[in-house]
Amino acid sequence: MPVLRKAPLQLLPTATSPVIPQQKPTAFHIMTKPIGPICNLDCRYCFYLEKEDLYAQEGRKERPSWAMPDDVLELYIRQYIEQQEVPEISFAWQGGEPTLLGVRFFRRVVELQKQYAQGKRIVNAFQTNGTLLDDEWGGFLHENQFLVGLSIDGPAYLHNVYRVDKRGRDTFEQVLRGLECLKKHRVEFNTLTVVNRANSQEPLEVYRFLKEIGSGFIQFIPLVERAATAPLTSENGLIQLALAPPAKEGEGRSPVTEWSVRADDYGNFLVAIFEEWVRHDIGRIFVQHFDNALASWAGVGASICVFSETCGTALAMEHNGDLYACDHYVYPEYRRGNIREKSLAEMVASPEQVKFGTDKRDTLPQYCRQCEVRFACHGECPKHRFIRTPDGEWGLNYLCAGYKKFFTHIDPYMKTMASLLHAGRAPAEIQQMLAAQEQREKAQAQEHLWKTVGPNDPCPCGSGIKYKKCCRNRK
Repeated sequence: MPVLRKAPLQLLPTATSPVIPQQKPTAFHIMTKPIGPICNLDCRYCFYLEKEDLYAQEGRKERPSWAMPDDVLELYIRQYIEQQEVPEISFAWQGGEPTLLGVRFFRRVVELQKQYAQGKRIVNAFQTNGTLLDDEWGGFLHENQFLVGLSIDGPAYLHNVYRVDKRGRDTFEQVLRGLECLKKHRVEFNTLTVVNRANSQEPLEVYRFLKEIGSGFIQFIPLVERAATAPLTSENGLIQLALAPPAKEGEGRSPVTEWSVRADDYGNFLVAIFEEWVRHDIGRIFVQHFDNALASWAGVGASICVFSETCGTALAMEHNGDLYACDHYVYPEYRRGNIREKSLAEMVASPEQVKFGTDKRDTLPQYCRQCEVRFACHGECPKHRFIRTPDGEWGLNYLCAGYKKFFTHIDPYMKTMASLLHAGRAPAEIQQMLAAQEQREKAQAQEHLWKTVGPNDPCPCGSGIKYKKCCRNRK
């Protein structure tokens, strides 16, 4: 998922979904993996580390050989700029861990972007675990205005549950040092938090921690992975992967991993954080899920692919130029080609990719089509659709119960904020409205208590003394 960049919400006439290209696409997004899956950490829940096995046949076992070759890098940057008919081109660099390539590689990136910019504005987003950031990185990122997405899963006792290095050691302190480096060099950053089996139990601890470290832009990513039950077949034979590829109807059921978040827990996690955010942090802290929901309720439409009606215009490129349907679909059957053989526009507009995008809408179970919050959810990511509906239809999202709880809970708040927006007022006004309402409810409850208190009940004044020995005698 791309690094979150906050922009003011603009009202459009109607809610729209991304247009799937039939000919040449006017715009698309590619998450670039210039070092493939190679990383200096060994996060226990990472779904991408084992992608190294997909390219093992190339003999690329040493880090330097995993770096994107210069000819592929140049071809990619030129085409990515040329083949999008938009004034701003957004590059997203991820991994693995992109800092392993060193600052020199990304200086070359900036050099090529300037060479092929053609008057378009170029922006860069950079996803990192933060452990290798230093002053050289900080200076470069600030100088070239990179937006950094920093992966951190909460306070130390939650972050270190799964995010460890190659020797199984905690990484929290290293990440904080990286964060301080970003602050020192005034680098714009967001935080990305993977919501897993552990930290999903303590939503407010996670949220308050992220605020304490200075994160004003927060993205939560639900962790849902299934354990593989059979080897994966590739062009070069069998590959044994620990995690299962996206499910298809009729396949044997694969259990979710022990670190995957439970659906109900995820819903409770979002609800708890929303309750604090809507009362105290609107306009000050931007949470991607909440911003996206407000856009849907306001009639703008989803701002991220997982909640759009269709998808297919957000792809992933591997270090060697292979382009895949999506970051979560880096498997042989979803390979759309290689940039050395086909143009980006050709691959994005291919019939296979178009169908991949429209299938998100067309394969929704009837249960979802009749759901009151479908407009806000649209079945979420197809990768998570592998359970059955209450009436037995296959293809329900594993997180459905959690999302239904969340979207149903926020509905009255979102309607109020959307109304404020349409009236030209700030959504943050709801905070004063809620505070006033709670004051009225508190006063009414207190008045009721005074009317119904018994002689032996604790006095409503809060003294801790029985009413008959306290305020009853003062009336």
